[in-house]
Amino acid sequence: MSAARTIPERDPYLTIPRFERIPWLVHGFGTRRWTLEDFRAKKEWPHVFVAWLDQVHSNTIRFIARPFRIRPKADALATDRPGIILAVKTADCLPVLLVDESRRIIAAVHSGWRGTEQRIVERAVRGLRERYGSHPETLLAALGPCIAADCYDVGPEVKERFRAAGLPTDIFRPSGQPGKYVLDLRQANRLQLERLELDPKNIFDVGACTHCDDRFHSYRRDRNKPARLWNFIGIRDRGQIST
Repeated sequence: MSAARTIPERDPYLTIPRFERIPWLVHGFGTRRWTLEDFRAKKEWPHVFVAWLDQVHSNTIRFIARPFRIRPKADALATDRPGIILAVKTADCLPVLLVDESRRIIAAVHSGWRGTEQRIVERAVRGLRERYGSHPETLLAALGPCIAADCYDVGPEVKERFRAAGLPTDIFRPSGQPGKYVLDLRQANRLQLERLELDPKNIFDVGACTHCDDRFHSYRRDRNKPARLWNFIGIRDRGQIST
């Protein structure tokens, strides 16, 4: 399902209307206007800890129970604790936010082509089930801004790695460059979620292309400006976090 709140150019992040209806949840897919300092400056979010990672294009998920000083090497975060905001940074890779509404469980996932090939989003869903007892069929998922398929040329070795991993290869199409393919990161991750029995109606997609839309940072478009977008999700801490 494609759904994101239409935002004015001045707004610092995109939100999902379905997620906005959950009273204990805060979330957003950051534009270039949203920075780490903005988390700390937001008066409505006192005493929150922003948990972010040393992202390494892996399939590792970390379960967060308390603030930490040394950032772990991983590409997904999950928690059931209020007062912690989970954040992943992207600049063409796909951010995925997961919510177990009934159990108050959340996760944030960073999925580039390497993470997708290693099934990082599958690993996150399975982790929520094993750690917290979440049922995949009731989870909500939001796919944030990423590079669109038509803008994402990859080499044949990427397609071969997907094939060797047992993943569908029909998400690749020949590109305009000889021997190259375009990869649909959104569809690849959506298929993994649906394979784990997430209801397609509970998968929401903002549909924005980071490469085409200059509200967002893009690694491929702005190679000399390696800035990152901040995508986040958190559980309100006894009313201390508000939007």
